[in-house]
Amino acid sequence: MTLTPTRRAQHFPAPDPNPRPGPGRLGWVHVIDGLDPETRHQDILRITAGYEFPWDYQRSLEFALFRTYCVPSISELLARTGEFEHRPQKRYDDTALLMGELVEHGYDSERGRESLRNVNRMHGRYTIANDDMLYVLSTFAYDPVDWIDRYGWRRLHPHERLASYHFYRQVGIRMGVKDIPDSYQDFHTFKMDYERDRFVYSDTNHRIGTYTLQLLQSWYPRAVARPVASAVYALVDDRMSTAFGFPPGSPRVRSVAEAGLRARSAVVRHLPKRRTSRGDSDPNNRTYPGYPVGYRPSDLGVDSAGAH
Repeated sequence: MTLTPTRRAQHFPAPDPNPRPGPGRLGWVHVIDGLDPETRHQDILRITAGYEFPWDYQRSLEFALFRTYCVPSISELLARTGEFEHRPQKRYDDTALLMGELVEHGYDSERGRESLRNVNRMHGRYTIANDDMLYVLSTFAYDPVDWIDRYGWRRLHPHERLASYHFYRQVGIRMGVKDIPDSYQDFHTFKMDYERDRFVYSDTNHRIGTYTLQLLQSWYPRAVARPVASAVYALVDDRMSTAFGFPPGSPRVRSVAEAGLRARSAVVRHLPKRRTSRGDSDPNNRTYPGYPVGYRPSDLGVDSAGAH
């Protein structure tokens, strides 16, 4: 694969704030089918993440971030910052909400531009290799696609897959990421090649992976901390387990966990289609209660001293 210099940012229509679904349970699919995934990717991704699969999209981004910590150059940087040791919940909430702002409002909206300024300001404090930035971007583009195809209540429409690529390509350009591949397949090939070459064990991988696992456990009663760990070990793939130095996952636990995820989707499949987006709404957020009421994207990523 030959990488080409990233082009200048292109401007596309902002997502419709009040889209209307077609009739029936697949009403949003009918809307997606009529949208061009290249020029209307913001509309399509907002429907996918905010209306059709809000829970799955959030879980998939959690695992996408987890996946990036298998790379020693990324985990070493995170270990140096101390963020995961001292404020893992805040670090997670900042990332999740900033990405949610971009998807919900569009990257060129007022809130979208404010979110990108915040992301770029936080990243600008450190020296980060372009390939590492490119890889993290690829996990946002492809890990939700893989998760939803595996566990979602329906398979994704081809337009949804392409929209994810086009959306995060434009986000990456606005973040100054260079050499973003010019096609869905080439970017996916980059991701697979990068993981093959860079997923190796390191002590910082293990530290950051452990802090993240402890964060996931903290969301549930202490009595189920061990089952939560067992489920995480089972759901990550062998390459991730090796890179983290985690124990091998139990095939039986994996079967049970996946059965539970698919049972949830079977229930969701029979629910009425969602008519209100949940793309940037997280009223139970642990760091920013009631979000987004009373908050701006510039409030995200502010440390306890008030400095960015």
